[in-house]
Amino acid sequence: MFCEKATELVRELHRAPEGQLPAFNEDGLRQVLEEMKALYEQNQSDVNEAKSGGRSDLIPTIKFRHCSLLRNRRCTVAYLYDRLLRIRALRWEYGSILPNALRFHMSAEEMEWFNNYKKSLATYMRSLGGREGLDITQDMKPPKSLYIEVRCLKDYGEFEVDDGTSVLLKKNSQHFLPRWKCEQLIRQGVLEHILS
Repeated sequence: MFCEKATELVRELHRAPEGQLPAFNEDGLRQVLEEMKALYEQNQSDVNEAKSGGRSDLIPTIKFRHCSLLRNRRCTVAYLYDRLLRIRALRWEYGSILPNALRFHMSAEEMEWFNNYKKSLATYMRSLGGREGLDITQDMKPPKSLYIEVRCLKDYGEFEVDDGTSVLLKKNSQHFLPRWKCEQLIRQGVLEHILS
């Protein structure tokens, strides 16, 4: 049946929980493109036969195949666009360095797109707020206090705070740090916000 593989790509993304990126389905995408190529070639031969032989009985079949081509294209574009939106959201959630588990689910082209987006966002942030720039990925939710208590979930090493002091982040150690300095580490899973 026409367009089944293309709709399966869209269903696959729909089944994935929000905020998660399923593995890139290269085989499914290749099968959709092969189906589109076959439909196009069949349409071309039927159009040529309808023109030369005057066979108007082929026109409904040509239109049906053309609609199938358009549907395959819409499903393919929806699949790729939704994946890009999810990858863009991952940049805001995890920062400029993605965990290996997420990178494993991305194609080479998606990794290239992520790196270009990361560079564009960094250039934009450097252009804001004077010499140092402004990190707009911090404070995704308005803070209730400027300092928070955090617990270190894994060994991280030395961490420099605004006033120049260094804090050693060792597993299971607790610290009272500026929120904006440790929010990125919380998203990466290095620190955990302790709610009192």
